[in-house]
This record gives sequence, structure tokens and C-alpha cells, in this order.
Amino acid sequence: MKIGELAKLTGVSVRSIRYYESQGLISPIRQANGYREYSPLAVETVETIKLYLNLGLSTEQIAGFLHCVLKNKEAFCAEVMPLYRSKLEDIERQLVELNQIKRNLEERMASILQEQNESSLEACTLENLE
Repeated sequence: MKIGELAKLTGVSVRSIRYYESQGLISPIRQANGYREYSPLAVETVETIKLYLNLGLSTEQIAGFLHCVLKNKEAFCAEVMPLYRSKLEDIERQLVELNQIKRNLEERMASILQEQNESSLEACTLENLE
């Protein structure tokens, strides 16, 4: 199948498929005219790549185990679990950082609102004195 058909079947852009090829994730056969020809297995490969991208893995990380998971069940690919653990640790760190940023923003907003309220009260008091 041609690259456009693969793109249509997988919902992935032609540009992304070319990128996957440049990263060594997918390998088409080149015809004499230079066109890419993909096997029917390319659909499964692209779907698998999409799955791992949606888990937050990079194409570089995926390249390290893609061949294994396409041949075997994921459970039998030793490279997968360490990557998952590492990704979860990264996410946990990011959540801590995001929660701290959230608290900082909430504190700043509360401070601004308090200052606005105090300023309004002072303005009302001055108006009443006049």
C-alpha cells in the first residue's frame, strides 16, 4: 500500500509516517520509481507506535523495544517495564511540580483579591468621610 493509504487507515498524517520512517520505526520497500510501498503489517506497526506515543513515550524510547513487541507479547519484552517505571516516576515528579505551581498561583490570586478588597474598603471609608 502507498503512504497515503496507510495514513488514511491509521489516522496518522503522511508527515508523521515519514517521521516514523526517519526514526527507524517503520520500513517501507522502495519501488523503482522511488515510491514507498508498505506491507499490510505496517498498519499494526503504526497503531502500536500510536499506543506508545499516547503513553507519553518518545519515538527514541519506542525504537528500543518496538521490534520486540511486534513479534512477542509486551510482557515478554524486558525493555518495556523499566521504561514504564521511569515514565511513571517522571509523571509523579511533574505532578509534584504542577501542584506546587498551582498552590503558588492560588496564593498569588488570594493575595491580589485581598489587596483589592482592602483597597475597596479604604475607598469606601474615604468617601464616607467626605
